[in-house]
Amino acid sequence: MRVVFAGTPQVALPSLDALLASRHEVAAVITRPDARAGRGRRSALSPVRARAEEAGLEVLTPDRPSDPQFQQRLRELEPQVCPVVAYGALVPRSALGIPEYGWVNLHFSLLPAWRGAAPVQHAVINGDAMTGASTFVLEEGMDTGPVIGTLTEPVRATDTSGDLLDRLATAGAGLLVASLDAIEEGRAAPVAQPAEGVSMAPKLTVEDGEIRWRQPAFAVDRRVRGCTPAPGAWTTFRGERLKVAPVEPVETADPTLAPGEIHAGKREVLVGTATTPVRLGEVQPPGRRAMAAADWARGSRIEAQEVLGG
Repeated sequence: MRVVFAGTPQVALPSLDALLASRHEVAAVITRPDARAGRGRRSALSPVRARAEEAGLEVLTPDRPSDPQFQQRLRELEPQVCPVVAYGALVPRSALGIPEYGWVNLHFSLLPAWRGAAPVQHAVINGDAMTGASTFVLEEGMDTGPVIGTLTEPVRATDTSGDLLDRLATAGAGLLVASLDAIEEGRAAPVAQPAEGVSMAPKLTVEDGEIRWRQPAFAVDRRVRGCTPAPGAWTTFRGERLKVAPVEPVETADPTLAPGEIHAGKREVLVGTATTPVRLGEVQPPGRRAMAAADWARGSRIEAQEVLGG
């Protein structure tokens, strides 16, 4: 089939590469306009735009998919379907109807669970044992369209959201191509999502990354991992923000620590939670590089009963 691919960040690249290697013809790519990045606020191409230009593809960067000039060019390209992966903008009804088979979105959850911008992060934070990816026909609603195909992926005990998203992006690329194959061959039978089991996954904010030491060790561990690499997990120490890399729950309750209380040993740093402590990995004080927690504790000269957080 003739397709126009829509996507923006790094996580969309495996799908674009898979489409380029498939039997389908990629006529063009749609991506978000160039963003300002870095200290100099220089214009930066999206990862998808950079890859598309390397492949010699036409790139469309509308400010909004409702733009009439963009929609006119999309009609001229005559795509049969528009596959979508993390494009980053809502597609209006006027654009949804342009391709013969509509827009097919690859979403990184088992719909109707975790509809929204951050499904992988929410799956990790909420302690899901299993997640996956779904392809569905895009509608005006938030991830509400009928599902074409799914795959499952376990959430491993040490997964960060970045680790899990990388695996889903790779596996999901194959699912997306298989879904387009099924559409072309007339085998696709999209199924309406059930009304039960709906959960929402809004974009995480910096505030979501704050560690709640009064929660159980399991929840502290999952929040840190779910917020890694973005928006980043953090706490406060002596009135300043301290970035925290993934932690490790400790099975023993010895020493007994209050929530947030620090126990600094020669080779490890433990912090109390509502249950057993967690062992810190790396931390990053303001204006400094990331370092092993034991090195940070030695330099900070932790006093008895000092705490992290409020």
